[in-house]
Amino acid sequence: MAKRPDLTGHQRRIVQRYYDNLDTISVQKLQEIVSDLALADDPKKADRLWKRAETALAKTAANDAEARTALAERNLQKLAQIIARLA
Repeated sequence: MAKRPDLTGHQRRIVQRYYDNLDTISVQKLQEIVSDLALADDPKKADRLWKRAETALAKTAANDAEARTALAERNLQKLAQIIARLA
């Protein structure tokens, strides 16, 4: 992380911990998105959730080809399997 003179030492440590745990945070978000997708009854809401899943997957170490396939097919089971391997 670059030096930020506008942040105090305490704030810098908070930001650093966020970036250190970004993969864990992204997996947690993906798990919540999968749960929401399983319960989604509105197609518009499901579309928004799939877009959020795509954004969150980009922040992880998921296999790009497999993730793109799951997202393109909108296959909830494949997405859940990918997330299970990440967790």
